[in-house]
Amino acid sequence: MSVIVILLLASISVAILFLLAFIWSVRSGQFEDEFSPPSRILFDNEKLSEKNK
Repeated sequence: MSVIVILLLASISVAILFLLAFIWSVRSGQFEDEFSPPSRILFDNEKLSEKNK
């Protein structure tokens, strides 16, 4: 029975850790760029490869 309590406490602590990491990433602006990821696949990378030459 004590193993269940230990596993329950461990899973709750991991869930709280992930929740805090998610809140930190939202506050730091990780999810603010909503335009460029969907439109990035529509454009070719020719300009980037020309600059590297």
